[in-house]
Amino acid sequence: MQAHTDHDVYYVPPPSIWPLVGSVALLTLAGGFSMLLGKMAAGPYVMALGAGILLVMLFGWFGAVIRESLDGKYSSQVDVSFRWGMVWFIFSELLFFAGFFGALFYARNIALPMLADSQLLWPGFSATWPSAGPGANAVPTPVDAWGIPALNTLILLSSGATVTWAHWGLQKDRQFQLKLGLALTVALGIVFIALQIHEYAEAAFTIRDGIYGATFYMLTGFHGFHVMLGTLMLAVILLRALAGHFTPGRHFAFEAVAWYWHFVDVIWLLLFIFVYWL
Repeated sequence: MQAHTDHDVYYVPPPSIWPLVGSVALLTLAGGFSMLLGKMAAGPYVMALGAGILLVMLFGWFGAVIRESLDGKYSSQVDVSFRWGMVWFIFSELLFFAGFFGALFYARNIALPMLADSQLLWPGFSATWPSAGPGANAVPTPVDAWGIPALNTLILLSSGATVTWAHWGLQKDRQFQLKLGLALTVALGIVFIALQIHEYAEAAFTIRDGIYGATFYMLTGFHGFHVMLGTLMLAVILLRALAGHFTPGRHFAFEAVAWYWHFVDVIWLLLFIFVYWL
């Protein structure tokens, strides 16, 4: 009987608790967010608990995968599976954002023009964009696209360039270029998040202010969450680079996070154009 080669061996990991922990984290986050929308005082605390559980899951699961990789348990078949898994994950994220963009386009370009010829829905209703629900803030003041959003666009585009520069350094085994590029990318991600928090604090409307507030905060908020997650993953990759885990011929973990970061960049460009600018 012919011996199996490395290409024939597919590593099957042992049972893991981390998928269950991740499910509990997402359920807790969603529950806390629902409580927040319902103006329940415990909402932010439940969300914070969910975020904490999610961080524990990420560090635990990522750590297990890193240890398996360093132990040489992954064959070329596993590498191909990881690549396809990342492709499908990014595709699912694309469809996730497509649903929210669809809601925005429907509300702005279809629903409001249809309501323009109908009777008033409430006192002060205006069939123009931005539009909100009844109340004192019936016509919210949009965020100026050429303020913080334009600056954040420059920051994310720059971060895409720095992570690409780091990748070039890794391919040529220039470790200093790899580490510096990753450090710059992480720093730019942190600056982006800080500016978005400031933008939210200064905004003249909330997620409760009708369809405009809902679509604005759902799109920009979920994107901000993706930036935070991407920054965390880049920080882990930076720590691994400092530990010498990557070589020019074996560094898919870096590539996967770089793909994710470029996806986040593209989504932000769409957000800047269709949510802020237009």
